[in-house]
Amino acid sequence: MAVSTTPEPIDTTVPAERQSATGRTETVPTQKRGVGARIPWGSYGVRVLAIVGALVLWYVLSATGFNFVVSFENVPDPIVVGKQLLVLLHSGEFYTHIAVSLRRILISFTIAAVLGILVGILMGRSRIFADIMMPYIETLRPIPAVAWIPLAILMFPTEESSIIYITALGAFFPVVLSTLHGVQQTPEVYVRAAKSLGAGRAAILRHVVLPGALPSIMSGLAIGMGVAWFSLLAGEIISGQYGIGYFTWNAYSLVEYENIVIGMLTIGGLGTLSTWLVKQASKPALRWQESNQ
Repeated sequence: MAVSTTPEPIDTTVPAERQSATGRTETVPTQKRGVGARIPWGSYGVRVLAIVGALVLWYVLSATGFNFVVSFENVPDPIVVGKQLLVLLHSGEFYTHIAVSLRRILISFTIAAVLGILVGILMGRSRIFADIMMPYIETLRPIPAVAWIPLAILMFPTEESSIIYITALGAFFPVVLSTLHGVQQTPEVYVRAAKSLGAGRAAILRHVVLPGALPSIMSGLAIGMGVAWFSLLAGEIISGQYGIGYFTWNAYSLVEYENIVIGMLTIGGLGTLSTWLVKQASKPALRWQESNQ
């Protein structure tokens, strides 16, 4: 019987399993796709088209006064919003609101990151400390940021400090839980191996536990940044005098529909940018993962 020498087409999919000749299921190692750098560019193209499609749909619904289940009769179209945005970009007050919110986010997120990582490491390395802290974390974590506002106003002397407290508290829980998970997932065999080589607690923490927990810690920081923006806006809406959250709520009170949309889009853009910066800052610490792939 003749054997064909024509090579079969290469399948660029990444199968997770395959059947061996004996009928057993074998795991196939994950391989990189062969399309290379074309994947990111294609992905960005799809995202741009998705945004353009959303703008077109928004314009059509607003222009036609769509009113079924949801109403677009009072929603300004993208052109009107764009013109108003150009006006605000020439206004110093708009930049003041953005700067105030960014300053609050920077202070609050720094506090949440430092305390969250520290508490998460201590909980992961000490069962007693974890037993002490876990009831507080699990009890306070489900409380939304809005519910904290009256108590924060009573506890802190200024509105600024109460807003920072609410924002930091919201970002703290994702960071501490992700850090705890990362520390607990460190293989115990690595810790015992380091001990057998004479490493002390500080060396084990620095060279074994922290590197293994870094992926979870960085994920918690990215999630915490998103929660920080949510908490910040809740505080600014209720008790703030400046900030992009206050700007958006004040626009609603004054029936300035264009500014409402601009405030919402600004919040989304700033939140996306800050989360992206956190992810970019984490890449040097996780460079070892890329070298192992």
